Amino acid sequence: MRDQLFHLQPDGKSTLQAQLRRMLVEAILDGQVPAGSALPSCRRMAQNLRIARNTVALAYQDLVEEGFLVARQRSGYFVATDVLAGRAPEAEATAAARPAREIDWQARFKVRPSAQRNIIKPRDWQNFDYPFIYGQVDPASFPIAAWRDCSRQALGRGPVREWSRDLFTEDDAPLVEQIRTRLLPRRGVRVSPDEILITVGAQQALYLLASLLMRQGTCVGIEDPGYADARNIFALKSEALRPLPVDREGVVVGAALADCDYVYVTPSHQFPTTATMSLARRRQLLRAADEHDLVVIEDDYESEINHGGAPTPALKSLDRQGRVIFVASLSKSLAPGLRMGYMVGPAPLIREARALRRLMLRHPPANNQRTLALFLADGHHDALLRRLSQLYKERWRMMGAALTKHLPDCRWQPTTGGTAFWVEGPPGLDTRRLEAAAAKQSILIEPGEVHFLASDTAPRNLFRLGFSSIATDRIEPGLARLGEILRAQAGGR
Repeated sequence: MRDQLFHLQPDGKSTLQAQLRRMLVEAILDGQVPAGSALPSCRRMAQNLRIARNTVALAYQDLVEEGFLVARQRSGYFVATDVLAGRAPEAEATAAARPAREIDWQARFKVRPSAQRNIIKPRDWQNFDYPFIYGQVDPASFPIAAWRDCSRQALGRGPVREWSRDLFTEDDAPLVEQIRTRLLPRRGVRVSPDEILITVGAQQALYLLASLLMRQGTCVGIEDPGYADARNIFALKSEALRPLPVDREGVVVGAALADCDYVYVTPSHQFPTTATMSLARRRQLLRAADEHDLVVIEDDYESEINHGGAPTPALKSLDRQGRVIFVASLSKSLAPGLRMGYMVGPAPLIREARALRRLMLRHPPANNQRTLALFLADGHHDALLRRLSQLYKERWRMMGAALTKHLPDCRWQPTTGGTAFWVEGPPGLDTRRLEAAAAKQSILIEPGEVHFLASDTAPRNLFRLGFSSIATDRIEPGLARLGEILRAQAGGR
C-alpha cells in the first residue's frame, strides 16, 4: 500500500486517532487499499505520519474489532477479504450521456417552495467579523460540558434499551414530563401529557397544524411584518392569508379578524419587531377569538429572553375557551441545530398531529429527546438561561448605546427582551444596497422587506440587527463601521 495515501493535519475537530481511522476506512471502502492487502506496520505508519505508535495501534485494533482489518500474529495487519461482501457490482456506464426523453419536472410540481421569499443567511456567517444576524447562537455560550454529560448518561445501558427501540407515535416520556412540569409552568401553562407533542423545532409544529387544519380558502391572519417561514408554510395550504398590522403592543385587534379561521401571533417578542404584546391586548385578542369563533396559534417566540421585569403570561395560560394552540422551541436558548420543539393543544388535536407526524418521520430522534430530558432535569437549562440572560442583557444595552451614537438618523423599536433590534433607516434608504456594502466590510445585517406579506409595497428602509451571535466587544466597532457605510450611501443619493 502506498504510504502517501495518508496525511494527517490537526484540525481541532477530531483526534489524530479518529482521523487515521476515518482515512483507513475511506481508503478500504473506496478500493484504494484492496481486500487482503497488508497495511504498513504500526512503527512505519507512525514514522510516516509523525504521530505516536500507540495512536496507530489503537486505530488498527479498533478496525480489527469492527471487521475492517485482520491481525495475523508475527505478520501484521491486513484488510479483511470479505470487507466489501454484499455490495452490488458497479453499474456499467450507459452509452447515452442523457436519457432520450427528459422528464419535465417543472410541469409536475404542484407547489414550488423554492420560489417563495425566504430569510437567507450566509452559511459562512461565522467567518464575518460583525455578524449582526438573527437566529444563530454564539458557539462560545453553548454548555458543551453539561450537554456531553447528559449525552453520556443517555448512552447508559438502561436508557439505550428505552430509546433505541422504535417509539412509533410516542415521545420520550421523561422529556414530556420535564416540559409539562419544568418548562410550561414558567409560562403559566398546565396541561396533561396527552396534550403535548415533541416536534423537530417549532416549524414542524406549524407545518403539522397547517396540514391538519388548513386547505384552499381557509383564512389565516398573520402579523405583517411577520415570520416569513410561518407565512410560507400557511401559503402552501391556502392563498387566503390576511395581513394584520403590528404596533408597539403587538398585533392590532381589529375588524380584519372577523373573516379569519385562524390567527398566528408571536406575542412574547413579535417577529421581527420584538414588540411584546401587552396583557390588555392579549385579553382583547382572546375575546375577539371567542366572538369570531377563531383559533389562535401562539408561537411563544423568545419568551425566555427578557431584559427587564417578569415575562407576560402566555396567551395559552389566559385561555379559558380552549382556543389557543401553543408552539415553542428550544432553539434560541440551546442551539438551532438541535431542532427540538413542542406543541401544546387539546388532546384530540395532539392525537391527530401525532398520527400525521408518524407518516412524516415517526418521531424526533429518541436519543436527543432523552439527552434533553436529562439536561432539563439536572437544572442545566435553568443555569443556561441565567447565564444567557446576563450575557444578552449586556449586549442589549451596548447595542442601544451604540445605535444611538453611531446611527443617529435611524429609529428602532423599543425592546424589553429578545436578541435583535428592528431598525428604521432614513427615508430613501435601500437596505439591500446597505446589506451588500456592509458585507464587503465583513458586516452582516438583515433587510426587513422579506417579512412583509406584499413584497411590492414592503418598505425598503427597515432592517434587523441581531446580537445573539456576535461577541460583545465587536458590537460597537461593527455599528460604528455600519454607520459610516449608511452615511456614505445617504450622501450619494
